[in-house]
Amino acid sequence: MPKAMTAASPVLDLDDSAAVVAADTDGVLRSAALGGAQVRATSTAVTEAVADRLRDLRPRSVVFVSGDGRAGRAASMLIAGAGARIGVPLVRAAGTPLWVGPLDVVVVAGDDAGDPRLAEATSIAVRRGAETVLITPAEGPLRSAAAGRGVFVPPRIAAREHNTLMRHLAAGIGVLANVSDGAYRSLLPDPDRLADLLDAEAARNHPSNEVFHNPAKSLAARISGSRVVLTGASPVAVELARHGSEVLLRAAGVVSSAGELADVVAAAVASGRQSSFGSGAQHSNIDYDPFFHDDQLDGPRPEAPVRVLVSAAPNLVAATERRVAAVPDAVVMSVDEAGLDRTEPGYAGANSLEFGTRSAPELGTGGLDDLEAMSLLATRLEMAAAYLHLMGGR
Repeated sequence: MPKAMTAASPVLDLDDSAAVVAADTDGVLRSAALGGAQVRATSTAVTEAVADRLRDLRPRSVVFVSGDGRAGRAASMLIAGAGARIGVPLVRAAGTPLWVGPLDVVVVAGDDAGDPRLAEATSIAVRRGAETVLITPAEGPLRSAAAGRGVFVPPRIAAREHNTLMRHLAAGIGVLANVSDGAYRSLLPDPDRLADLLDAEAARNHPSNEVFHNPAKSLAARISGSRVVLTGASPVAVELARHGSEVLLRAAGVVSSAGELADVVAAAVASGRQSSFGSGAQHSNIDYDPFFHDDQLDGPRPEAPVRVLVSAAPNLVAATERRVAAVPDAVVMSVDEAGLDRTEPGYAGANSLEFGTRSAPELGTGGLDDLEAMSLLATRLEMAAAYLHLMGGR
């Protein structure tokens, strides 16, 4: 349904669950909610395909060669979240490095079986004798490049390309968990637990849950009509912010930016409260109507406010709130230790806003590490992007 030109808000009412479901003719919400299913299916596939080949292998390095899209972002998140704990160098590369040999594991990941870069990387890896695992479709030029010596782990769950982050992340976790006779398994997220947590997050964000009890709908409402900057309190969270920015653009046409937290805070402080980083009160006008607005008579059109979304693991929320205290309109996103979703304004003196999850499965999240917490927020951002898509984007 097209928007009226004078409408101040999207036509779709997010609290009208029947209307939301009816509007989702392309299944964008279902695709965004498949993170848990992708983790289960991919973990099982990795175990079946490569566990025996990797178990006795003590690699010199594990190299992640990624195509465009979610595969590269997943590799960056995994390296940022687990690289310091794993006793093997983890390397992300655009192609197979020249130093790779029989002592290395090369993980080639992507969603396009026709990507020539992935085909070339696969050909070099198998030719140099590296153990090569392909998290790709088992077809086209990649199958020819593997020459029967690479092991394919093709997708088992159909999802839109921008919703495949969890598939690639689970594949990377599976590879690392199986090398060196499973020596690093206890240092990585447990796939079954992660899948359950992702399913619980998706249930909280179900269309039947009203905005106040639905973190993804609440996030979509906060993003709608604003200019958005995403950032994070840790290296993994910054990678998640970049993923969120890409998904918002891809799924909903929302133009946003992502960057390091220090850069965002510095920009806000340098600009001051009366600039584009303002809360939007001085830029917005409740009487503004784009249809009747005349620039000569009414002055400049009001500028949409900038909203800063900061992702943080539960143990970093308090410190992150202090860091963004100077940012006029910052929202700290996290999942607290009791399993409740929290979205808190990050400026001094603001009241905390909690979104209940009584309609969702109760899963304790105590002990969530950074990678697990950011995986949950990835599902929330992807579902928020799906709701924004149904609202028509901004």
